[in-house]
Amino acid sequence: MLAVVIAVGRRPALWVIAFRQMLLLAPRGWFRRFPFLPLPAPDYLEFRVVTQYGSGDHPPRPQDVVEYLAWCGQMRRIAGE
Repeated sequence: MLAVVIAVGRRPALWVIAFRQMLLLAPRGWFRRFPFLPLPAPDYLEFRVVTQYGSGDHPPRPQDVVEYLAWCGQMRRIAGE
């Protein structure tokens, strides 16, 4: 996970998109539960990893996360948001 944070950290154009996606994917009431961070639900992350890599044991590749965030930004621009 640290490699993902570093990969996104090297791309300031993705910071706002990453923060927005974190908030959008965080479960309600995330601020009431430890670790008090807007992280996606573990079940959702496992589903995404299985659909991406075919196995829940595969950690997300940093480049895949960067490409996903860039795609999210493109979709928001296309939608006019």
